[in-house]
Amino acid sequence: MKDRFDLSPNIFNAFLTTLRPRQWTKNLILFAGLIFSQNLQHTQLGLRAAAGFAIFCLLSGVVYLFNDIADIDLDRRHPVKKTRPIAAGVIPIPVAARLGAAALIVALACAWLMGRPFFLVSAAFLVLNLGYTKLLKRFIILDVFGISLGFILRAVASVEVLRPAAPGIGLSKWLVLCTLFLSLFLGFCKRRSELVMVFSNGSDTRPSLHHYNEPLLNLLIGTSTGLALMSYVMYTVWPTTVSHFGTANLVLTSPFVFLGIGRYLMLVFREGQGGRPHEILLGDMLIKISVVCWIVAVCAVIGFSG
Repeated sequence: MKDRFDLSPNIFNAFLTTLRPRQWTKNLILFAGLIFSQNLQHTQLGLRAAAGFAIFCLLSGVVYLFNDIADIDLDRRHPVKKTRPIAAGVIPIPVAARLGAAALIVALACAWLMGRPFFLVSAAFLVLNLGYTKLLKRFIILDVFGISLGFILRAVASVEVLRPAAPGIGLSKWLVLCTLFLSLFLGFCKRRSELVMVFSNGSDTRPSLHHYNEPLLNLLIGTSTGLALMSYVMYTVWPTTVSHFGTANLVLTSPFVFLGIGRYLMLVFREGQGGRPHEILLGDMLIKISVVCWIVAVCAVIGFSG
């Protein structure tokens, strides 16, 4: 039968593609707790952060898989998404569902082993994303806000995965706000790109796009950009941050943040990109340089170990 459980190389490769490993860069935020707690040289904490990253990659991959199953009819009308394995019929839905369920069980079991708080954050991340697939993505503003909450949960998870071994590690509220506004910025840029695509070829595959227009999205992008930059700068100069790191020089890393965001804005408004943030991060050389320089600058300012 066509839908029998089959783990042939073609099916397995299609399954891996459906998990969208190129989008796992979003989960690099799971290392934020390790970096900002100055524990990059701590082997045990490094391994816990890596495990948390792997768990969230698997969880987000499962969410992508079930989202592709739920949106199969919409994806088949999209000029790019129609080539995804499930929409293209490469992997039968029953097989994809079974593999996805198995991957989900593995991810949640591993999350439980990392500690109850981390498991609860992981479960909340899963519930949020499933709720986004079923409901939130249909509503203007809430669709992007739902994505942003996912990034905040990742930031919280980056701390919770370390706390069983280092109970004193915390997460700055300013850094949470920066995560929120930066993810809103990326989300609204993505909506703008999708709206432009609707205008150019009529591929209307997202219900919430009916309620957006270009001037509104331009305003939302500008607002979220300013708030993201302000939140990061406030984090770097906040007394608690200065006291924790023993230096006020973290603010010197701000130009790299501005450079990366400025380059992203140029690609969105001049090149019509933004629909696939992960591809910009992986493919644009100037943004990659900005990210690497920011990481090096942060490590140079705050040090590797507390």
